[in-house]
Amino acid sequence: MPRPRVLVVDDKENILKLFVRILGDGYQVETAADGTRAIALLGGEPYDVVVTDLRMPGADGFEVLRAVKARAPETEVVMMTAYATVQDAVEAMRQGAYDYLQKPFDPDDASLVVARALERRRRREEVRPAAAGQAAFHALLGGSPAMRAVYQLLERASGLDITVLLSGETGTGKELAARAIHAHSARRARRFVAVNCGALPAELVESELFGHARGAFTGAAGLKRGLFEEADGGTLFLDEIGDLPLPVQVKLNRALQEKEIRRVGETGSIAVDARVIAATHRDLKAEVAAGRFREDLFYRLNVFPVALPPLRERREDVPLLAGAFLEKHARVLGRALAGLAPEALRALSGYAWPGNVRELENAVERAVAVGSGDAVALADLPADVRGGQAGALPAEALARLPYREAVELARDRVTRDYLVALLTELDGNVTRAAERAGLARESLHRLLKRYGVRSDDYKAR
Repeated sequence: MPRPRVLVVDDKENILKLFVRILGDGYQVETAADGTRAIALLGGEPYDVVVTDLRMPGADGFEVLRAVKARAPETEVVMMTAYATVQDAVEAMRQGAYDYLQKPFDPDDASLVVARALERRRRREEVRPAAAGQAAFHALLGGSPAMRAVYQLLERASGLDITVLLSGETGTGKELAARAIHAHSARRARRFVAVNCGALPAELVESELFGHARGAFTGAAGLKRGLFEEADGGTLFLDEIGDLPLPVQVKLNRALQEKEIRRVGETGSIAVDARVIAATHRDLKAEVAAGRFREDLFYRLNVFPVALPPLRERREDVPLLAGAFLEKHARVLGRALAGLAPEALRALSGYAWPGNVRELENAVERAVAVGSGDAVALADLPADVRGGQAGALPAEALARLPYREAVELARDRVTRDYLVALLTELDGNVTRAAERAGLARESLHRLLKRYGVRSDDYKAR
């Protein structure tokens, strides 16, 4: 069985020698004296664990982290940091790092962190199926029939060096899908360059995409390479392509057709080899009909369309997603949590999620941050989620639940509705509410806490 591959990145030679010494017997250890060299090494066979210093000349630890996650998201990253930059290390964990070592550290601690990171990777590999499987593809999670169909399309797109158009509501994971295609493609060793077309000022879009010559316009002090050139040999992800101004759409269409671009202020063309993946939350056919999007560009982009389903159409994936987000944010915030209370999980499953997976992650992160128990309780969730009546399950989703879960979900909703109505009627008076309900006051308090209902919210002002 091959030894696990570990890459250690630090500009201090003594740190590199230390890791070679403490890991050498059980691991295949490679070293890099700076981030730039490390990023170059990532283009080869993937590593199981990368240990990188945070502050280095040239490319720093954040750049190494981003490069690792772009090329091989399953690789675990451990950051090394001095006391003064611990907060930066925590931010790196938010961005996907597994853990951090604070310098100076004990060699045994370093060895243990690497072993834990490797074990975490192994556990993930054990449950990560192929695209036709049940639970995940790259960083996308979900075992619903809708997501399994998406995984199969993404896997097929990965093997075809053609333009892909991803569509779906905000928060459905379009950038994750684009990164999955890149990571499984023949271009995975080269750069993945992402840009949100809607976030670029209209007057700078052309310059950002295609670059500009010195003096091309006021403020153009030097030659600038555009994003097409930055992504040469790799993948260019154009998010929110529907927001691109019409004049730039003309030039983008030509770039896709001719596989060459022209910098602003130059007359000559430059050949580029960048695979384009575009994404939008808009109905581009409707945009074409309204004259806001060029028809020729639409058909050039729509070579391989993939639609990502909204979360409300795959609610059976909510428990898996919520569990993954809980593990992630509990680790980042240093909390030991047993999981989600049944009432909390039912509330998450019953909510409509207009913001889709992104909103779900935000809700779980908030719950981990504000909660104080050993599990995420219903009261820890945002008010909109706790009261998710607007997100009542459609018949087809309800029918996929076991009978017991469906009944418990309905009971939770009715119970919370009853508590809200009771306190509204009695102006938040818990004693009178307990009498009206025929419950002991302590029992009513437990119900209020369990269902996230605050009596103070209903008291007369």
